[in-house]
Amino acid sequence: MGNVFESATSVLKSFIDNEPKTPLHVGEVMACWTYLASLESSISFEQQGLNMTTDNDVITMLNDAIKMCNGQVKRLKEFLLHEGVPLPPAPEPKPDSNPNEVPLGVKLTDNEIVNSVSIKVAGASVKCATSQAESIRNDVSLMFLEFQA
Repeated sequence: MGNVFESATSVLKSFIDNEPKTPLHVGEVMACWTYLASLESSISFEQQGLNMTTDNDVITMLNDAIKMCNGQVKRLKEFLLHEGVPLPPAPEPKPDSNPNEVPLGVKLTDNEIVNSVSIKVAGASVKCATSQAESIRNDVSLMFLEFQA
């Protein structure tokens, strides 16, 4: 399935490479800005999850999610700064802590962590699809297509 998206994005890029860039539409700015804020909030949650679990599968999933989010954050920040858009405030990185020292009344269960990440992924997918459909500039639409893939 990944090859289909890579092929489609390659074809789309060939159509837009020589296109002069028009300024971002306010809706595109808002879509990028809110998606970036959402990604950074997700990273913060995933870091908190790492501080609450000892399950190796959950730890692997959280590390993979953080890696994916960081890649999209980097791309969005570079894009927004290049377009002259100020960045939203981001949560501070969470320090590492021992999951066994987190009080039980505060500590999320592995199921709560996994379900919350799943909900965030579903929401991000919908946001990407909506942003892609509402974008006027092809490069913005293509960026959200790549994020969704």
